[in-house]
Amino acid sequence: MSQKTVSLVLGSGAARGHAHIGVINAIEEQGFKVVSVSGCSIGAIVGGIYLCGKLAEYQKWAESLDRFHVLKLLDMAVLMGGYVRGDRYFQVIEDLIGNKVSIESLPLPFTAIGVDILSQKEFWFQRGSLLQAMRASSAVPSVVSPVQVGSRVYVDGGVLNPLPIIPTVSAGADYIIAVDLNGPAQHPANPPFVVPEKESEWWHNIKDFFSKAKEESGGGEVMEPEKRYDTQSWGRIQTINMMFETMQESLTQYKVAGYPPDLLISIPKDACSFYEFWRSKELIKLGYDVATEALSQLTNRERRHYSFPSGG
Repeated sequence: MSQKTVSLVLGSGAARGHAHIGVINAIEEQGFKVVSVSGCSIGAIVGGIYLCGKLAEYQKWAESLDRFHVLKLLDMAVLMGGYVRGDRYFQVIEDLIGNKVSIESLPLPFTAIGVDILSQKEFWFQRGSLLQAMRASSAVPSVVSPVQVGSRVYVDGGVLNPLPIIPTVSAGADYIIAVDLNGPAQHPANPPFVVPEKESEWWHNIKDFFSKAKEESGGGEVMEPEKRYDTQSWGRIQTINMMFETMQESLTQYKVAGYPPDLLISIPKDACSFYEFWRSKELIKLGYDVATEALSQLTNRERRHYSFPSGG
């Protein structure tokens, strides 16, 4: 039997995007051959790193992150209502893949989705700087600084297309496999993103970090981490993020209805909040487990939608 080919679609969803790593590992383990990749936001980042042959190294780095490391990667301006520039995070990626990789030089067709906010149109990055495409595709509105390229200003592709299926169609693969990071909640009856009491000691200890950041940045009100989980204390950033995720979930449903993939793998939207990159190890495992189960059912071209089992 010939090796089955896959066009891979990696959706947006910030920290949940590290589940994409587990999905890719499962796809390769089960003998499928990826022939094209399209991605939005974190999906574009993981997809680009994968095509550079550096996914194992990135996974090792991601699994080493703890909360303090993630906080150090963030521009502290976000804690005072400003933008994250993303410089420190993308420096890690640049150290892995270099700063001169072009999309045209990748071994397989690749598309990163951004939105030109001035023309209010979706934009497909299929040539030019890979790093620049990654940054433009992941510039979450009101959280991450927009990316200007010439006369265009780009923000996160999830504004218009969080699950970019269409760019993969022309590859003619046996299967189009799409990974949705805004799937049905795993525990819909429970309030999402609740901090367990056992973590309260860590939150107390980390306040010194926020105090120093406040001093270094010239003052201003700093939102302590635990308040980000309390709807009564939500500020602009957290509210906008929740609105953005709601919008992406709705847009994904339209995209899937318009062109259903052969396999839609859904990662629960309550698997983690958008900045919890310190949970990468469990998210990678989640992606691997969900994909392994879903791929085992992919024995023909029948369209399927596999979601994480409720309560699993």
